[in-house]
Amino acid sequence: MPPLLQLTAVALSFGGAPLLEAASLAVSPGDRVALVGRNGSGKSTLLRIAAGLVEADLGERFVDPSARIAYLPQEPDFSGFGTVGQFARADFAPEASAHAAERLLSDLGLSPDAPCANLSGGEARRAALARILSTDPDILLLDEPTNHLDLPAIAWLEARLASARAGVVVISHDRRFLEALTSRTIWIDRGKTREIDRGFAQFETWRDQVLEEEETAAHKLDRKIAAEEHWVRYGVTARRKRNMRRMRELEDLRRTRREARGVQGSVKFSLAEGAVSGKRVIGAENISKSYGDRVIVRDFSIEIARGDRVGFVGPNGAGKTTLLNLLTGALAPDQGRVILGTSLQIVALDQRRRALDPNMRLADAIADGRGDWVEVNGAKRHVASYLTDFLFTPDQYRSPVSALSGGEKVRLALAAAFAQPSNLIVLDEPTNDLDLETLDMLEDLLGAYQGTALIVSHDRSFLDRVATMVVAPSPDGAAGRWLDYVGGYADMVAQRGSPPGFDTPTPSVKKSQNRAGREAPPRTPSKLSYKEKLALEKLPARIAALTDEVTQLKKALEDPSLFSRDAKAFSEKAARLAAAGRELASAEEEWLTLELKRESLGGSA
Repeated sequence: MPPLLQLTAVALSFGGAPLLEAASLAVSPGDRVALVGRNGSGKSTLLRIAAGLVEADLGERFVDPSARIAYLPQEPDFSGFGTVGQFARADFAPEASAHAAERLLSDLGLSPDAPCANLSGGEARRAALARILSTDPDILLLDEPTNHLDLPAIAWLEARLASARAGVVVISHDRRFLEALTSRTIWIDRGKTREIDRGFAQFETWRDQVLEEEETAAHKLDRKIAAEEHWVRYGVTARRKRNMRRMRELEDLRRTRREARGVQGSVKFSLAEGAVSGKRVIGAENISKSYGDRVIVRDFSIEIARGDRVGFVGPNGAGKTTLLNLLTGALAPDQGRVILGTSLQIVALDQRRRALDPNMRLADAIADGRGDWVEVNGAKRHVASYLTDFLFTPDQYRSPVSALSGGEKVRLALAAAFAQPSNLIVLDEPTNDLDLETLDMLEDLLGAYQGTALIVSHDRSFLDRVATMVVAPSPDGAAGRWLDYVGGYADMVAQRGSPPGFDTPTPSVKKSQNRAGREAPPRTPSKLSYKEKLALEKLPARIAALTDEVTQLKKALEDPSLFSRDAKAFSEKAARLAAAGRELASAEEEWLTLELKRESLGGSA
């Protein structure tokens, strides 16, 4: 099918080194494309070029004249709009029906009369989604669409996009979202695009193989240059014409090596760890908090020990940040008490990055206005040097915060927080706008951190990799009731039977009601169904078989010569490994859910 939108050999520079050199993108109806790359690689810029908002220096942009393109920016602009309804209907002609926008606002739990000035981050993102989806576009260009969304909204968006007829190009840090949605991946690396005809689930294995092959080729080129230079110095002189040919070849080799752009370095996260805290970090005993008639926390107790990584999940507005403030002593409970451990040094990163004044220099954000030096783990470092660990260039440290991209602002906020000694770190949505490689580094850092971490996040993959405990609203829907679960996000879902927010009514998913208008009470089964008993019997064998298959596939893919020997076999095995991993996780989750259900029924089969 011919593309509705095509960018060919696009190039763009902003005064210095080129941001994009030979970038291409083609989108046809029904496409599901993941656009990936490091922060600063040009992903958002390429999307803006595709949307017609930025003009490239070189290259071609083709758009089918009949195609409608909708673009979702990272930061929607609500200026000039009084209410959410006015904003959502802005792309309709005066004579056009705007009912679609109002239906979507209702599905997303927003009132069209709500003032734009009072929107939270999640509400702003839902309003922007309602605006672009309501126009029934042929192409959707989405820049971090899941930022600030809660899990029910992310699930709604996944389902909506999966069933859409439009071609979709999406930039996202949410691995689960990309794996569920995409079937093609375009990687922006050093100004150029590379493409794999597979979804994001297979991308990282392929990317690592490509980089390994590049490194091998670079070593071979270096050896060839060294051999030619040896010939120039010590070789027996032949005919001058031949000598000049080899000299030109040597110069060509040197130029190739000189012009090759190296892979962007990795963030070198380091956390300034404070004194060792007491073994008991936080103890909450029957705490409650209400605002008027609204109960946020009711009779909640928890023990958090040194080294715990506690994730907080739940729908937007459930009270995660309030609960976090209660546990850290920033907010007093109405009832109950919170006991903080000894020698605590708390450092917090808030969701809105309010500590970053747009007019301050990057250096001031790190050194807190006390000059150009910072002390990290006992070592005094110049701010410019410290910022290079977070991929900022030395000439940026005197630049204003307002000049940074979304991902760069998150990295700066992390750099500022991590420069302060701590043994309890509080992170509110730390993954928003970070690229996947930086997320990997953050996960590793938190895993090695000797202190305790409290993390609010909707990133399921991140919580699975980091959290040792997850706190979520109770599945019975009781106002203000929170429960804690051992393990990561998937462990929590297995223990409760459904993700938080999916087990209580939402504006677009209502429970069945009886004739009196009251909620019909849920039926309580007395034993497992025949289908459940059969699954419980067969799942252990399936789990064992999938475990063996995953082990064998990993072993096969460890062969460094497989890709060069048989690229098709490598791709097939990588794809099967990703699929088998998902099947294994699903089977384990299903078994655990059924086993917990069997135990709750008194062991009755």
